[in-house]
Amino acid sequence: MNDITPPLRTPELGIRATLAERQQRLEAARQQLKTELLGIDDVIDRLVDAVRAWYVLPQLCNRPVIVCLWGLTGTGKTQLIRRLAQLLEFYDRFVEVQMDGFSNGAGFRSSTLSGMLENSGIQESAPGILVLDEFQRFRTIDRKGEDVKVERYQDVWALLSDGRLPPPLSALGTIERKLAEADYEAEREDDEGERAGKKPYQYRLDAWDAQELKRMLKLNAPLVEIMQWPSDQVQALIRRFQQSSQAWETDYSRLLVFVCGNLDEMYQETAQRVQDCDTDADIFHRLTRRLSLIDVKGALCKRFKPEQIARLGNEHVIYPSLSRSTYERLIQALCERYTEEVLAQTGVRLALTPAVRDELYANAVFPTQGTRPLFSAVHAILSANLIKASLWVLEQGLALDQVFEVLLDDTRRHLIVKAAHTTGAPQTRLPVHFELNHIKQRANADFRALLAVHEAGHGLIYSLLFAQAPQEIKINLASFEGGYNSYVGLKVESRQNLLDRICVSLAGREAERLVFGDSACTTGAEQDHRQATESASRFIRLHGFGDRISVTDVTVDMDNHVNTDIGPSNRAIEALLQEQRSRARALLQQHRAGLSELVDGLLAQGMLTPQEVSQRLLPHGIALRPCAADHSEALVLEPYADQLATFRASASVPVGRVKIPVNEVKIVDFV
Repeated sequence: MNDITPPLRTPELGIRATLAERQQRLEAARQQLKTELLGIDDVIDRLVDAVRAWYVLPQLCNRPVIVCLWGLTGTGKTQLIRRLAQLLEFYDRFVEVQMDGFSNGAGFRSSTLSGMLENSGIQESAPGILVLDEFQRFRTIDRKGEDVKVERYQDVWALLSDGRLPPPLSALGTIERKLAEADYEAEREDDEGERAGKKPYQYRLDAWDAQELKRMLKLNAPLVEIMQWPSDQVQALIRRFQQSSQAWETDYSRLLVFVCGNLDEMYQETAQRVQDCDTDADIFHRLTRRLSLIDVKGALCKRFKPEQIARLGNEHVIYPSLSRSTYERLIQALCERYTEEVLAQTGVRLALTPAVRDELYANAVFPTQGTRPLFSAVHAILSANLIKASLWVLEQGLALDQVFEVLLDDTRRHLIVKAAHTTGAPQTRLPVHFELNHIKQRANADFRALLAVHEAGHGLIYSLLFAQAPQEIKINLASFEGGYNSYVGLKVESRQNLLDRICVSLAGREAERLVFGDSACTTGAEQDHRQATESASRFIRLHGFGDRISVTDVTVDMDNHVNTDIGPSNRAIEALLQEQRSRARALLQQHRAGLSELVDGLLAQGMLTPQEVSQRLLPHGIALRPCAADHSEALVLEPYADQLATFRASASVPVGRVKIPVNEVKIVDFV
C-alpha cells in the first residue's frame, strides 16, 4: 500500500480556489433566479454583474456597494433580492428596512440604521446585505422643493457615503445626565434617611441605556452586568471612549446596499393608470424599457437633494413593466401548479385549455400593477372550480388514469369538464365569473357601432398618413366607456408630423359625420378636439411653423419676453384646425372601403392588432410598413440621413472648404 501525501496547497492556490468557488456559486444563483422569476432576465444579469466584485472579493471594498432597483409595483424587486441573499447564503446577515418607518421589528426606539444593524447578524467590518425598501417614501424635499422634516433613519446618508457611522454623542450625554441625576437623588435620600435600612439599588442603568452604551462603546459584557455597573466605572469608560480616535466610527464599509422603490415621476405615463386592464402589456413594456439613468436622476431630483442623489451612485437597475409573454408564462405556471396540487390531493388529472388561459389573461392582468392582481384573480377563479371539477370526477366514479380537460364554453360564462379526446363522455358545466369580460362586452349594438366607426376613423387616417398601423385599436374596454387607438411615439416630430397628428385627432368626429350625418355626431370627440387644439396652438405659438416665428403667450412676468398679441394666433389656430378637418374628411371619403373594413373588424373582434389592420387595408390599396423588428417606441419618420447625403452630393463646394471673401466678413464687438 503506497502512502501518498497530497501536496500542500499554497496560499495562492487557496485564493484561486475560493474565488473560483464564489464565481460558480454566483453563476448558479443567476441561473436559478432566471428559472424562478420570469421575464426579468436582463435585470437579473445586470444585478449579478453589479454584485460580483463585492461577493467574489469583498476585501477590495472600502465603501458600501450600492445597487438601486427601480420599477413599478409587483415586478419582483424585493423578491429578487431576498432570493439572491438565500442563494448566496447571506440570509443570516440580511437586514431589510422599510424606509417609510414601518420596518419589521422597528419600534419607537429603532429610529436609526445603526441601531437596526447592531441588532442584526451583520458584524462590523464584515460583508452583509442591507435592503432599503420603499425608498421613494423617504423623500427629503416636497413637491415645491421645500425641505421635509425626516424623523427616522437620518444616518442613512452617512452610511451610503462611506459606510462609517459616527456614534450618537447626544445619547452618551443623556446617559451621563441620567447617571448624575441618579447619584444626586441617591445622595439626597441618604441625607434625609429615606433609604435607611434598605438595600442599595441593584441597577444603575435601564435596559435601553445599557444597550445603547454597549453598542456605542462596543462592549462585550452581558447587558445585565452593564446595568449594574457603578457610575464611576461608566464615566471612566465614556471618557476613555471620547479620548480614542480609533473607537469612534462603526465600520460598515463592506455592506451590499440595495435601494428599492417605485419612482412614479419616472413612470408618469404608466404608473397612474392603475385601472387600465385594456392596453396590451407589450405597449407598457416597450414604453418603460426605454427608461435610462437620466430618467432616474430626473425623478430622484424631485424627491431628494442633489448631494443625496450623488450618494446613491450610478448603479441604477430599471425594471420594465412585464411583457405579455411574461404574463402568459406566469399564468401557465400558475395553472400547472394548481392542477398538480389537485392531482396530489385527489388523484384527478386536470388540464386547462389555451382558451381558459387566454381568458385568465384578459380578466386578471393589469399591466401597471404587476403580478399581485394576477395571483389574486387566478386564485379566485381557479381554486374553487378545480376543486368542484375533481369532486365531480370522483363522484361519477370515472377512471383516474385519464386526463380531464377544462374548457370554456361559447358564452364564456361556464367551464366544461370532460375526459380528453373522448367522444360522448360525460361532462359537467361549472359557472365561472369573468368580471372584466362581462364589462368589456358592450351589449348595445348602437353603442358598439358608434365606437367602431369613431375609432376606425382615427386608425385609418393614422395608417394613411404615417404609413404604419396603430399599436392597437380597441372598443371592448373595461377601464372606461369608449374606445381608443394607441400610436407609436416619435423621437422627433417634423412640421408635417405635427399636421398629420392634428388630422388624426379630428378624424374620429369626421368618421361619425360621414357615416351617421351631422345631426347624429356625438360629444365623444371632446378630448380629441382639445388635443387637436393644443397641438395646433403649439404649432403656431411655440414652434414658429405659422406666419410668425415669435413665441406667443399670455404672461404677467416682466422677465418673460414673449409676444403677447394672441389675437392673430387665435385666428391662425382656427384656420389650421379647419384645414386639417377638411383634409381628414376628404381622406375618409376617398377610402370609404378601408374604413368599412376596419369597422367590420372591430365589431367582430372588439380589437385590431397592427397585423390585422395591415391585412385588412392591403386589399384596398393601402400598404403599410411592417412593425419595427425591435418594437421601437420612439421613431424618426423623416429620412434625415438620406437627405443630408443628398445635400452633400449636390453641394458645389465640398463641406468644410467654403471660402468667404475677406471684404464680406464683418466683426462686431459686444460690450
